Amino acid sequence: MSSWYGLKTVIFSQDKDDEIYHAIVKAIVEHQLPPGSKLPEESLAAVFGVSRTGIRKVLQRLGAVQLITLTPKRGAQVATPGVDEARNVLATRCMLECANLPAVVERCEAAHITALKTIMDEEQQAHEARDGATAIRLSALFHVQLQAISGNDVLTQMVSQLTLRSSLVISAYGAPWQQGCRCHDHQELLDLLKSGRSGALAERMKRHFDEILANLRFERSGETAPDFARLFGIAAKGESV
Repeated sequence: MSSWYGLKTVIFSQDKDDEIYHAIVKAIVEHQLPPGSKLPEESLAAVFGVSRTGIRKVLQRLGAVQLITLTPKRGAQVATPGVDEARNVLATRCMLECANLPAVVERCEAAHITALKTIMDEEQQAHEARDGATAIRLSALFHVQLQAISGNDVLTQMVSQLTLRSSLVISAYGAPWQQGCRCHDHQELLDLLKSGRSGALAERMKRHFDEILANLRFERSGETAPDFARLFGIAAKGESV
């Protein structure tokens, strides 16, 4: 399955189902659809101008990747990860990303450093502009593209998928000011990557995840009813998402 981060695939295809799928994924990852948000078929169908059958297909795809839950008689809503699941998602990411760093260091070239620096600079600008949605997306993108340097497409796709679930974790349990990772953390990771010190890089990455976990507050959010017209109005008109 292709990731909305791009990698080696086209981010958005011309297929209407894919367009809707990626629009909803983007809204979830950027915390515009928080955990517990209801996703009624009728409302979404009206906003996107498609049938309820088409929306149902998209919701089933989102359920398959554990971004939403589908419950008989209650319909669909954005998934709310439990505390154990939240911890396990971050622990699994930490294990995968740290284990892959020697391969990242081995294959890293100047162009990779430049690309990561660009992402990090844009992330910093988003933080300064208080653009939380963009900061969250770029924070996740930094991690995915870092792992992509290794050339291990299987692991990179796994990390990409886990970053989506991590966003749910942070949305459910993060402090209100928590908008992705801290930029200076990414700067330190980038500096260690440039130095070629894979052991130190792995240690800093582990500490990075420990700090993310330490900042979580394990309190549940309630169900919400989002304004789909505001969120998806542009996407429904066929403009870029």
